[in-house]
Amino acid sequence: MMKIACIGECMIELTQAAGGTLARGYGGDTLNTATYCARLGASVDYITALGDDAWSDEMVAGWQAEGIGTDHVVRIPGKLPGLYVIETSASGERRFYYWRESSAARALLDLPQTAAILAALSDYDVIYLSGITLSLYDAAGRSRLMAALAQARRDGRRVAFDTNFRPRSWPDRALAQQVYHAMFAIADIALASVEDLDLLFGEGKGEAVADSLEVPELVLKLNEPGSRVRAQGFDQMVTAAPVDRVVDTTAAGDSFSAAYLAARLAGADPVAAATAGHRLAGVVVGYPGAIIPLAAMPKDILPAVPHRETAP
Repeated sequence: MMKIACIGECMIELTQAAGGTLARGYGGDTLNTATYCARLGASVDYITALGDDAWSDEMVAGWQAEGIGTDHVVRIPGKLPGLYVIETSASGERRFYYWRESSAARALLDLPQTAAILAALSDYDVIYLSGITLSLYDAAGRSRLMAALAQARRDGRRVAFDTNFRPRSWPDRALAQQVYHAMFAIADIALASVEDLDLLFGEGKGEAVADSLEVPELVLKLNEPGSRVRAQGFDQMVTAAPVDRVVDTTAAGDSFSAAYLAARLAGADPVAAATAGHRLAGVVVGYPGAIIPLAAMPKDILPAVPHRETAP
C-alpha cells in the first residue's frame, strides 16, 4: 500500500456550542487531511511534535484510533500543544483565534530526532504539507525541511503542497511570498485556492499567479463552487455539486485535499479526484468542527478505477 506523510501541527480545538459554551476537540489543517485520508483507506503517518501532557496523550490515542501512524510524533517534556477557538457566523463562515506561539510543534525541526525524521521522508510515496506548516518554523528549519523534500523528490517521491495561508502566521507578506515560490518549485502537486493566492499576492491576482505556476499538477479551488485542474497536458474546470446545508466551513479545504490525494493514489485521474474532493468537502461543511463523526463519512467518495495504488 502506498504511504502518505502529513507534516504539521495539531492543536486543541474549541468550538461554539449551545448556551455560549465551548466544546473541546482537536484539529489542524494537515491533521484534518491525515484523518480524512485514513478514513478513505490510505496509509498515512502524521509527523509533528507534542508535549508530555494529558491532551497530547489524548491526541495520539485519537490518531491511532483513526488508523494514523504516529511513529514520527515526537514528545517534548514540558511542552504543550497549541490551542485555537473557532467563531462561526450564522452562514457557517469561520474565524480562528490562536494561542500557539510556544507550541511543541514549532520545535520539530530543532530536535535531536529531526535529522532522522527528515531522512525518513524518502520512505513515503507522497509527502503532504501546507503553508501553515511552513509558517511554524524559522528560516533555518524551513531550509532543512525543503532540502529534505528536494531529496525525497530525487528519490522518486512526490511532494503535495496545500497553499493554506493565514496572514497572522507570517511577519510580512514578502517573506511568505518568497517561501511559497520556493515551495512551488519543489512541489509535484499544488493544492491551491484563489482565496489563498489573493490574500498572499494581492486581491484579484490569484488566478494570474496560478497561471504562472509550473508545478506538474495544479488544483485551483475557485471562489465559486468548483475547481480548475491543470495536469497531464489538460486544463479543465470541475463543478462542485450544490450544498444544501452549511454549518461550519472548517476543514472544507483539508477534506478536499484528503479525498483528492486518496483518489489519485487509488488510480483516479485528476478530474475524478477533484470531484471526490468536492463531494467530501460538501459533507464536511454540514457538521461543526474540523472532523465529522465517523458515522457521517460517505461510503462511496473514491471513484471506481480499474487499477488501485497508482502513483499520482
